[in-house]
Parts: sequence; C-alpha cells; structure tokens
Amino acid sequence: MNSKIIKSYIQQNFSALCSDGALFDELALEVFSLQRAENSLYKAYLELTGQDSVVPQTAAEVPVLPIQLFKSQDTRTGNWTPTDFFLSSGTTGMEQSRHPVRDMEWYDWVSRQIFESFYGPVEGYSFLALLPGYLERTGSSLIAMMHSFIAQSRSPHSGFFLHDTDALLGHLEASRKEGFSTMLFGVSFALLDLAESGERDLDGVVVMETGGMKGRRKEIIRSELHELLQQQWHLDAVHSEYGMTELFSQGYSRGGGMFEPGATMRVFSRDMTDPFASVGYHRTGALNVVDLANVDTISFIATEDLGKCYPNGTFEVLGRLDNSDIRGCNLLLG
Repeated sequence: MNSKIIKSYIQQNFSALCSDGALFDELALEVFSLQRAENSLYKAYLELTGQDSVVPQTAAEVPVLPIQLFKSQDTRTGNWTPTDFFLSSGTTGMEQSRHPVRDMEWYDWVSRQIFESFYGPVEGYSFLALLPGYLERTGSSLIAMMHSFIAQSRSPHSGFFLHDTDALLGHLEASRKEGFSTMLFGVSFALLDLAESGERDLDGVVVMETGGMKGRRKEIIRSELHELLQQQWHLDAVHSEYGMTELFSQGYSRGGGMFEPGATMRVFSRDMTDPFASVGYHRTGALNVVDLANVDTISFIATEDLGKCYPNGTFEVLGRLDNSDIRGCNLLLG
C-alpha cells in the first residue's frame, strides 16, 4: 500500500479501528512496510540498531524511533513538499521538534473523527479556547485543531480568548443559556489562573486541560490540579487531551486521568533502559505510540513520557523520563 491508499483505508474503516485489534495490527504492519522502504531516516535507524531484520507480527512489536530525532532529522516518508510544519514550544535556545505536514486537511479530518468518537459532533459545541503560550507562537498543532473545530462550530460563542477573562466568562454563560454543549479547552496554567480568580458554577461545562505550566507556574500533579478545578467550578470531572507535535492522533481522558487512544493510535510501555523491550501491562515504563495517521512521516515513536498501559487499551501518563528536555507540551506529572 502507498500513503494515499492507507489514508483512504483509514477513512473507510475508522470506526472498526476503534475496536478491532487485528485490523489495527494489519494496517500497522502495512505502514511499517511502507516506512521501512521509503523513509530514509527510519531505514537508517533500523540498520544502525540491528532492527532491520525484525519481522513484527503486531503493532506493539514494530521498532520505534526516538522522538528526539524530530528535532534534527527529516522525518518524511517518500518525496513530497511540506505545506506546513508543526513546531514544538520550548525554552529559549532549545531546539524545536519539526513535524512536516503534507496535507492539513488530513490532520483536520483525523483530529475531528477522534474527537467526535469521544464527544459527538463538533457542530453542536461552543469551543472556548484558553490557550496562551500556544497562541503566542506559530506552528502549534493544538491551535490548528482548535481553529478547525471553531470554524465548524455552529455556536457564535466559539473562539480564542488570550487574556480577556471577562469576555471568556460572558461567552461561556451565554453559550450555556442558549443550549450549546460547552467545552472550555485550556492550557493548565491558564485554567489554574482562572480558577483562582474566583469560585464559579460551571456544572455541565466540559473542562479540557491540555497539560503544561510552560514555565509560568510551579508544576503540580494532575490530580491536584483537577481537584482544585472541580472544587472551584463545581465539576464532577476534569477532562484531558493527550497530543503532541510529533503526532497527528490524540487520546482523551474523560476524568480520573485514564486516557483512551483515538482509533488511529495505540500506546505501549517499554523498558526505560532498553527501547526494544516491552514491560507489559500494569507496570511503569516509557511510552511508545503507534500513530497510523502519521503515514507520511513516522508512525512508530518512542516518547519521553512515563506511564502505564492496560489490556483494554487505556493508558496513564505518570511523568517524564529523567534528563529529557523540558517541552512546551510537557504533561503534568500525575
């Protein structure tokens, strides 16, 4: 299969990929075959690490590429010209990850399908985006996703709110009164700032934190952040999004810190000292992500996140590997 055929297959079988592990494995092996043959970086990495002779039988067995290589190497599969780049944030002087984008419409389609598989049609939502730090730079995949969702929303209250808290709260209240499903999508430090400005009743609003204090505040564990937001805003749960510059797919937690991967995504745990050794379920390890939506770049990625994986496909994010770079999309320890 080539990239175009794989994308078409994903579009035709998206719903089945959510629950059919054998179908996911089959397609992952097709993507592996394509990227091993046509991605010069991945091919060289397999050869240098002695993994070029590996014959994987499942997605979990496919060798993964260290995520750090997105900072310095060309990750394209095949020969094509990027229409855009997703760029990671970071502290001054830090090298950014660069994820070349072949087709922004593909990213928009994937992120929408994943979102709707968890939350329903985007048209019915008011999306209130509280994303300072992301808005203040270029190349954010999260901003690209929110731009797409806001453009498709039927609510006149959807939009980005950088520092205008009064406008945000006004649109939020109007959205609720007019019967729109309302989602407050916010970076962690901005949600915490808003919560500390006063107690409010946001019962019925979906609060989605995207992680990261971005150097603005002291890092706290995710459960502590969620508890504070729930108390200040009278919420039963705080939701979370798991995504990053190097991925086209997302995972979501609808409370409690347990993430479910999108249909085009699977997460596995590896040994922290051996990138090619699995640690199995229920044990803490470094997280590997298989992202079929990354068919034009690299689908098999060794992240710098620590976590646990479970037999039903869910996963937890527990922190970061020691000595790894501090990233703008760094998730809270939790």
